[in-house]
Amino acid sequence: MIQIAIHHPLWYSQGMLISMIVPCYNEEEALPHFMARFESVAPLLGGAQVELLLVNDGSRDGTLALITRYATQDSRVRVLSFSRNFGKEAALLCGLMHAQGDMVCVLDADLQDPPELLPGMLDMLRETGCDCVATRRATRAGEPPVRSFFARTFYRMINSVSVVRVVDGARDFRLMRREMVDAILRLSERRRFSKGLFAWVGFDVRYIDYENVERVAGTTKWSFWALTRYALEGIISLTDAPLFLPFALGTLCFIACAILLLCAFWPAALLCSLAGLSLTCIGILGLYLARILEETRKRPLYVLRKGP
Repeated sequence: MIQIAIHHPLWYSQGMLISMIVPCYNEEEALPHFMARFESVAPLLGGAQVELLLVNDGSRDGTLALITRYATQDSRVRVLSFSRNFGKEAALLCGLMHAQGDMVCVLDADLQDPPELLPGMLDMLRETGCDCVATRRATRAGEPPVRSFFARTFYRMINSVSVVRVVDGARDFRLMRREMVDAILRLSERRRFSKGLFAWVGFDVRYIDYENVERVAGTTKWSFWALTRYALEGIISLTDAPLFLPFALGTLCFIACAILLLCAFWPAALLCSLAGLSLTCIGILGLYLARILEETRKRPLYVLRKGP
């Protein structure tokens, strides 16, 4: 159990509402632990009212039955259930769209986002007057070295080409004022990269560092391939820099071609390299064309079920 000092933000009135959004995908094992920690933290939020939005992202285990039971037992709990698995980004958006709070918090059910940080986050909002208090991991202790290497490489890469800065180690776990939430909801793209969108809207964001926390139960839903795809989504979402890559590669290839032709050296290798370059450029353009196609389809990002 993580040990965190508890603060008491008494500046909140009894009528203020805090919405807590928790995406849930096959979290049957972790949810009882999460609810126990939620129960211990809720009274420490300075008298503010709390609504807990549990978003079932098409779980295949007993998650839906479990959160439905929580909702019948506790009026603070609201259940939003997808007709199938649409992904965490869709679950986050759904929660934001249905949240009614003056403040909105996003956190995971696996307790890698410790709810005990919330009172301190409320204190920071009061003391600094900022619009959002976000969290970031101080270290990546406990994470596989290969995954840590690629994560750091991704952040260095995206921050070198993006117009906004995505903080290395930042979590989706954050507490936002309603004005910032409304700004995020006005962003209409369909392939969403929330870390980038949180940064793009701006506002005054402060960070709280904490040590990396292992998942309390269950298994991670993020495979290496899923994380790689998510990283590509982030790069495409925040910058058009990859579109300049074909131009740069084409220029270099033209120079190399001229030199090799003058030397009459390795013509076959040259043809192969040109073919590979062409395929690379076509692939990059294809990624952006696929995004354009998806945006024009205007399909809903998620579908809610009307019953359990």
